[in-house]
Amino acid sequence: MSRPGSPGTQPGPEQDSAQPATAAAAAVRAASATPADPAQALAELHAGNRRFVTGAPHHPNQDAGHRAAVADGQHPFAVIVGCSDSRLAAEIIFDRGLGDLFVVRTAGHTVGPEVLGSVEYAVTILGTPLVVVLGHDSCGAVQAARAADATGTPPPGHLPAVVDAVVPSLRRAAAEGVDDIDRIVDIHIGCTVEAMLDRSAVLAAEVAAGRCAVVGMSYRLAAGEARVVASVPAHLDAVDGARAATDGAHAPAAAAAVA
Repeated sequence: MSRPGSPGTQPGPEQDSAQPATAAAAAVRAASATPADPAQALAELHAGNRRFVTGAPHHPNQDAGHRAAVADGQHPFAVIVGCSDSRLAAEIIFDRGLGDLFVVRTAGHTVGPEVLGSVEYAVTILGTPLVVVLGHDSCGAVQAARAADATGTPPPGHLPAVVDAVVPSLRRAAAEGVDDIDRIVDIHIGCTVEAMLDRSAVLAAEVAAGRCAVVGMSYRLAAGEARVVASVPAHLDAVDGARAATDGAHAPAAAAAVA
């Protein structure tokens, strides 16, 4: 007969309680794996955003051991060209950690030479397979540009640089009969994707070679969800959606694709 605590005893409550912890640890390890291609990188961002939305973040790659591990080098799997809005912290809304995301932020995710150079560095030197333009609803930069364009009164200081970068998106929205501010934001995200590929031959070449992809994502401040509104190549989010469906998860659908 086995004594209490001997190998022959049946698992007790303490042993059973260890199983959920083990499963949680395995989930964190899976979230810590580095995606190797654009589709995997986008799938990982969607997965992290779902964890954030449902209030079940894993906080991967945020421990002291990982901090030490990445001190000698970085291999981020996504570049985030995001709006500077204080509520749009990429590492939080995508549930990522140190060394995962290469983040460049400007008001209204406007793109200048310094931004393009930063993106090119990540893609060509660090080998990052995905570039994300991250905007959000109720964007103040888009609203400011809309007001300045309507009144013909330029804002003070260096703000006209932001306004001028957004105005082409306002023109496209007007041509398409779009007046809702959040739909204009989505158009502006798509225009930023186009502008990056038009202005950076380096980035365009990486995309053409299949080593990188560029997507535009629109974040909802209240809901916490980030959905794809533009993608180059256009099929990228469809591939990710199929993977998510296989896993039984709901993936945000692309509202539009930039060819």
